[in-house]
Amino acid sequence: FQAMNRIAVLFLALGVSLSTANLGIDTIAAISSSGFSCLKSNGYHFYIGRVGQSNGGIDKTGIQNIKNAWAGGMTNVDAYLFPCHSSTCKSAKAQVQDTVNALKNAGAKFGMLWLDIEIYNWGTNQNTNRQFVLDMVSECNALGVKPGIYSNNNNWQSIVGIDWNGVSKYPLWWANYNGQANFNNFKPFGGWSTPAIHQYSGDVKGACSVGNVDLNWDP
Repeated sequence: FQAMNRIAVLFLALGVSLSTANLGIDTIAAISSSGFSCLKSNGYHFYIGRVGQSNGGIDKTGIQNIKNAWAGGMTNVDAYLFPCHSSTCKSAKAQVQDTVNALKNAGAKFGMLWLDIEIYNWGTNQNTNRQFVLDMVSECNALGVKPGIYSNNNNWQSIVGIDWNGVSKYPLWWANYNGQANFNNFKPFGGWSTPAIHQYSGDVKGACSVGNVDLNWDP
């Protein structure tokens, strides 16, 4: 993801026990179905692909990756929306609509739509930002899509306030590059007592020559 400090901890990642950890990746690099098949054989089981971009566009590579991930044998495949906040951007609800429509029109099946809440062009009014998040979640629900939230303590505090718990009933994809495939160092925020996924390392060289990836774990 953008606007986050990257810490490459590949050696720690390789030390994870594949028998007890459910590992996955996210990346904006193109991956073929055979690439995903190779990743599956190397212990990676889920993929989350970018579809909605921070410039308001649709990431067609991400959509194709989602289709290729299923074809390559991934057991869970989700999408994420990195919202656009410039003056020319569409509304929060329209951005969700565009993202979901692009997936459906391409025949790209997905489990959840994660909404990326990190410091990148958000305004300074936390009440306005809260409403933007609520509008995205509301539109997901209206469209029959399962929403989730991608964030961490620092981003949440800056954008909506550390204690705002308006969307805490939805799963949290927690970004913290500590190199540990677990939830041990999670500090509650935003009403979440535990995450659903931990993005524990960013921009590391992926297995199977798939380019730089972020590494994720869920229990």
